[in-house]
Amino acid sequence: MSKPTGDAVLQELQRVLEARKQADPESSYVAKLYARGLDDILKKVGEEATETVMAAKDGDRERIVYETADLWFHTLVMLAAMDLGPGDILAELERRFGLSGLDEKASRPN
Repeated sequence: MSKPTGDAVLQELQRVLEARKQADPESSYVAKLYARGLDDILKKVGEEATETVMAAKDGDRERIVYETADLWFHTLVMLAAMDLGPGDILAELERRFGLSGLDEKASRPN
């Protein structure tokens, strides 16, 4: 099987993350995260966000890409744990496209 590319990466990753919900925690890192619960998943997202910020602050482009990939991956795990996926986020970004950031922020409920 060839590796997915572009948008197909997100779709295939979502499929794998959903399948891991049923996997033995001893057989998969993601299954182990799911078994440990949402708090552990959220801690991992926070850890990866911090590492991404530190990489950006250091200006290390290679590390920025690596850490951002970790952040995206763990964010996708979090979304899957909440029965959401990349399509939900893409739909929200599409909704916002062409909308001023100031207008979008002002339209949010307080």
